[in-house]
Amino acid sequence: MNNLNVDLFDPRSIMDSEFSPGGGDAERQTVGPRHGSGSDSNFAFAFNDSNFSDRVLRIEILPDLPDSKSDDADGFTTIADWARNRKRRREEIRKENAADVMQSEEQILSCNMPDTDDFLTYGNQDEDAVAMVEESAGIGLSSNQLADEASDRNESSSNMDCSTVIQVKTIHISSPILAAKSPFFYKLFSNGMKESEQRQVTLRIHASEEAALMDLLKFMYSNSLSTSMPSAILDVLMAADKYEVASCMRYCSRLLRTLPMTCESALLYLDLPSSVLMGDAVQPLTDAAKQFLAARYKDITKFQEEVLNLPLAGVEAVLSSDDLQVASEDAVYDFVLKWARMHYPKLEERRDILGTRLARLIRFPYMTCRKLKKVMTCNDFDPELASKVVLDALFFKAEAPYRQRSLVAEESSNASYRRFVERAYKYRPVKVMEFELPRQQCVVYLDLKREECANLFPAGRIYSQAFHLGGQGFFLSAHCNMDQQSSFHCFGLFLGMQEKGSVSFAVDYEFASRSSPTEDFASKYKGNYTFTGGKAVGYRNLFGVAWTAFVADDSPFFINGILHLRAELTIKQ
Repeated sequence: MNNLNVDLFDPRSIMDSEFSPGGGDAERQTVGPRHGSGSDSNFAFAFNDSNFSDRVLRIEILPDLPDSKSDDADGFTTIADWARNRKRRREEIRKENAADVMQSEEQILSCNMPDTDDFLTYGNQDEDAVAMVEESAGIGLSSNQLADEASDRNESSSNMDCSTVIQVKTIHISSPILAAKSPFFYKLFSNGMKESEQRQVTLRIHASEEAALMDLLKFMYSNSLSTSMPSAILDVLMAADKYEVASCMRYCSRLLRTLPMTCESALLYLDLPSSVLMGDAVQPLTDAAKQFLAARYKDITKFQEEVLNLPLAGVEAVLSSDDLQVASEDAVYDFVLKWARMHYPKLEERRDILGTRLARLIRFPYMTCRKLKKVMTCNDFDPELASKVVLDALFFKAEAPYRQRSLVAEESSNASYRRFVERAYKYRPVKVMEFELPRQQCVVYLDLKREECANLFPAGRIYSQAFHLGGQGFFLSAHCNMDQQSSFHCFGLFLGMQEKGSVSFAVDYEFASRSSPTEDFASKYKGNYTFTGGKAVGYRNLFGVAWTAFVADDSPFFINGILHLRAELTIKQ
């Protein structure tokens, strides 16, 4: 019987092997659709058997509110049905606080349940129920929670008497088994008061909770569930949180992760009531939900309207992804502002949500300097916050490459704050130095990873973010193309101007790259060109070698796996 204490004193260990191949004993593996948790302790034979029980659990069932009862009678087969009913039930039960009181002279213990209020009374099996008064050693509750509950009870109606009980169920239970699985029951059976030694314990629940409670009790004996319906599993999960059965919560979480995920279910998992126990036990499920949403809305431009209508938790999941397919971080900034203005029209609320939740999703160091200037004057951000994020971004841009890599490495392990980690932008970030004298000039640095270059074959292109000179927008584009004679593939680099129309702009330009062994920049191509909107100029074979030599392992053009390119633009006099 020592294994019974595993859940209470080492709550993670019992779930380590759940769902493992061949997990559980031979008898459990042959019980049709039942899902075992992998624990060796299976006491299903003792459930509701007086021969193996030392107490009686009296379950008093109260009626649900009319709407909830009719819906529950039909049952739920989808996550959406469950979510709509659960949300409505939470709201209705909060309005019906009268159900909090058995009798005005009784002090009843209740557990920490986010959407229902239940009751515990103690009685002697051989005589009428005896009301008891508990001190502040409430089961699983802090003193503040107890005070709040007492206040709620005083304010609520005291008309809820025993006549409201529509059904009573009696279950034979083993207190060691329940206590080993649940701190709630452990404290209930070992509080040192006279009532803790009595055989009968009374719980009050609503009718809609009956099936989940019975499944939970059976799980505490057998480490398995007989249901595979998502809605039923979620109800058991909520009951497990209520009665602090961590192993069942992790089991339900893992079982739900094996079921097909939808956007609706993912958002529901992220919206589950939170507590310390719930957060720890269901973290893998919420992580899976975040990953699903991030993958589903990876191309945020394609699904912009859908993402704009997501709740806060959904937007956080999408924008936290490193794989977000977006033109640039400037686009992320614009999207966040649009979402915040749509969901939080009041400026004070919008500033608060941007400062506490959304600003950390924007990777300001990868925004363009032109956009960072707009951050400083944006009224949606608190001025102090705006100054901080812009200064941090500028300091990062000014760091030497090795120092930037060090900062990225430090934050790579932080799943919640990744401001220095570069996303998979459609337009690659560049570093730009601008000069006004003696001539208007800019020096642009573009770094490409070996993997990015290799993926260009046979006809791919990579575009840089825009940079500006003389009020005109320019960009660089790296190509895999055929050489002039179309005899082999090679690496090309081109310079283009954004503006379309009749604008013309004359510039001198020079392309350079670093190469081993000196690792200094060496000029590769010079030219001059009068641009008109939408045109580009460059060199089809920048390095004068075939593609295979360019991407070879011993290629001199990649230094620590990075191709370093530089373009100098000067306005032609």
